[in-house]
Amino acid sequence: MIRAVIFDMDGTLIDTEKYYRVFWKKALQEFGYTMTDEQALSMRSLGRPFAPERLREWFGEELDYQKVRQRRKELMEQCIEREGIRRKPGALELLFKLRKQGVTTAIATATDLERTEKYLKMAGLDGYFDEIISATMVKEGKPSPDIYLYACGKLGLKPQECIAVEDSPNGVLSAYRAGCKVIMVPDQTKPDGEMHKLLYACVNSLSDIGPDMYNSLDF
Repeated sequence: MIRAVIFDMDGTLIDTEKYYRVFWKKALQEFGYTMTDEQALSMRSLGRPFAPERLREWFGEELDYQKVRQRRKELMEQCIEREGIRRKPGALELLFKLRKQGVTTAIATATDLERTEKYLKMAGLDGYFDEIISATMVKEGKPSPDIYLYACGKLGLKPQECIAVEDSPNGVLSAYRAGCKVIMVPDQTKPDGEMHKLLYACVNSLSDIGPDMYNSLDF
C-alpha cells in the first residue's frame, strides 16, 4: 500500500537542475579548471562526501571544493534572481491532486533547507509538503540511501510504502537503495538500460503521473 510520495526538487519539481550544469563549469573555470558537459551532468543531485571526492579525483587534491562550490552558488543565485524559477510542467497540478486525495507528500533534496524553502516559495509550491528533508540533515547525500531513509522515518513510514519521484541517476539510486518505488521523470538525460531496471516507471513529465497510475499504485 502506497501512503506517501517523496519528491526530489531540482529538476523534478522546479527547472533549476540546468543551472547546476552550467555554473559548476563556470565556477571551476574561474579557478583554472575545465569541466566537460558529461562531468557536469554526473554531478546532478550528488551529495557529500561524493561531490568533493569526485571533483578532486578529476582535478587534483589541491582543489578547494568549498571555494568552488561557494562561487557556483553565487553565480547560480545571481541567475535565479534575474530569471526567477519555473515549475516543471504538471508540478502544481500533481501536488494539488495528491493533497486533495490525502496522500502524504515530502521533499528529499540535495539543496540546503534555506534555499529549498526559498525556491519552493518562488515557484509557488510552498505549503504542499508534510516534510522537507535536506541532505544536510544526513551523513551522506545522494546516491546513498540516507536521505530517503531519513525522510521515510520522519513520515513514520516504511520505504516500501513510499514512491520517490526523481529526475537524475544519483537521485534514482538513492531512492532505490532505500527501498522506495521510483518513478523517474528525466530532466536532461534519459535513463540507460541499467537505470531502467531500477524504476517502477519512467514518464515524460509530471503530468503523466495521472489517475491510472494512482490506481495501479494503490492510492
